[in-house]
Amino acid sequence: MNPFTRFLRQWNRDKGLDVLIEHCDALEALVIRVYKQGEATAADEAEYQALRRWMQARYASWQKALRPYWQATKVAGETAQHDPFEAIFKPEHASNFAGDWAVMQQLPAAREALNRLVLERTTDNGT
Repeated sequence: MNPFTRFLRQWNRDKGLDVLIEHCDALEALVIRVYKQGEATAADEAEYQALRRWMQARYASWQKALRPYWQATKVAGETAQHDPFEAIFKPEHASNFAGDWAVMQQLPAAREALNRLVLERTTDNGT
């Protein structure tokens, strides 16, 4: 897990947000791993398909809360124009991440949006 997210998460009491973070962390790690390897293994593909199904089924319930945060981020030096989370779980196969610099550039925007949401939720809880 991202160290800053781990730090912020220690005060989080929202179990649903914790589950979202876990899936986002796993997806981020997978994207980076496949990008660096230059190919996806069968295990990578299976993991991605499970993560993608989860995100497709549940991301919509978080999308509105995350929107203002990712809209304030930058992707490739420009203000984000599209939802970075959707860009990350859009490819049909994990092998699409091999050498895909454009998707790698979505990761910091997604992480920043997630961290800001966690920070907001923990602040709202009086922490």
